[in-house]
Amino acid sequence: MPDQSFRTMLANLEQQGELIRFEKEVDPLTNMAAVQYRAYNERGKASLFTNIAGHDGWKACSQIIADRRKWAIGLGIDENALLNEISARVQQTIDTTTIDAKSAPCKEFIQTGSDVDIHDIPSLMTSEQDGGRYLASGILVVRDPETGLRNVSIHRQQVTGKNKTGLIMVQRHTRRIYDKYCASGEAMPVSIAFGCHPAIFFAASFVAEFGVDELSLAGGILGEAVRMVGCETNDLEVPAEAEMILEGEVPPGLTEPEGPYGEVTGTYANGGEAEVFQVKALTRRKDPIFYALHCGAPVTDAQSTMGLGIEVATKMHLSNVEGGIDLVDIRAVTAAGDMMLVLRLRPRAPGQAKTALMAALSGPYLHPKLAIAVDEDIDAEDLRQISWAITTRVHASEDVTMIPKTRVFALDTISDRVPGMGPFVRIGTKWMIDATLPVEMSDTDRNEFMAAYPKNYNDVRLEDFLP
Repeated sequence: MPDQSFRTMLANLEQQGELIRFEKEVDPLTNMAAVQYRAYNERGKASLFTNIAGHDGWKACSQIIADRRKWAIGLGIDENALLNEISARVQQTIDTTTIDAKSAPCKEFIQTGSDVDIHDIPSLMTSEQDGGRYLASGILVVRDPETGLRNVSIHRQQVTGKNKTGLIMVQRHTRRIYDKYCASGEAMPVSIAFGCHPAIFFAASFVAEFGVDELSLAGGILGEAVRMVGCETNDLEVPAEAEMILEGEVPPGLTEPEGPYGEVTGTYANGGEAEVFQVKALTRRKDPIFYALHCGAPVTDAQSTMGLGIEVATKMHLSNVEGGIDLVDIRAVTAAGDMMLVLRLRPRAPGQAKTALMAALSGPYLHPKLAIAVDEDIDAEDLRQISWAITTRVHASEDVTMIPKTRVFALDTISDRVPGMGPFVRIGTKWMIDATLPVEMSDTDRNEFMAAYPKNYNDVRLEDFLP
């Protein structure tokens, strides 16, 4: 049976030199977040912690999918084909399958009722001003009480007691389902999976139509059905090979103070109120690995996961514009908190780059508020080349366009909240920069805008001149 585990990905990362194993003691309250942040942002490596203060028997990891190379390793897809492959596979859904609990690794250890104490989990203080410890990698599973359809999504949870957390629900699918339970005065049954295969994690973060089972998208990416197992205290099913499961419910109308929290934008989401998740059961592997998802200042897994989702959704969205825009690459800039998007393309007609930019800013994700179009000679991942293209190929009066009074990302704190619409509805200004050369420009004129690289640059390998 093919592997669908989280830990196999970690082994593959380590084998390919993409992970640092830390055996010296770290503390999730004081320094674990800082170590894993530095490990990636200074060395480009994921982290695995085997010695966690106050949490014997646990391991923890982070920054495991912070770039395309790590995503490629985790999904078993060639890095250069990653965007095209995922875009194709999420459209070839495969329904889940159910296995017996005896075969499910997430059932090796079971606690229920008063025996549960989520303080045993090495949840961490991520950012300096966070309101407390957080579980940020949980994959929430709920079911629509009217249709019976399943929804899967990712939510931050502030640990507020031995058997409860906050649960932030923005105005999307889970909130719609929760509102249905509230209307009937019932608590919403919830199960939350931690440490799942990256295909499942990606699918849970992806913006799908309401009613689409995200686990079927994960099946498409995997090329096989996600194996599920029934829960102990409710009728939901969860990924059988997860590291840990929390089961419980969200009562109607009950809220508690939550935050602040360093979010995907790299800034703080202000403190406020959040619904309450009451934990009734914890099941896990005997030797669990906690996915200590790091959020806050870029670059982290949070920006990378959201960014890849934006890239895939934008590619699919632009395939319907003008019969398909000739895209070479798309990059959600993680260093900009995913609020900047770069399109690398081959414009075929005047104005097409601007059309593509408008479409990109009106795609399924609200996150991007700045979209930049560049020619195919510009690396969409290289901010140096993008900056150069903007300064050498842009007429500001003609190629920079602003779109005011537009719906923007809920965490874009510079933009205004809409009175009476709750904390997650904001109106701001989106803008786009066309840094492509005019299609009608002659080859002679175009040569004036080419980068002046050293002679024989493409033929010289530095390795040939080193000891």
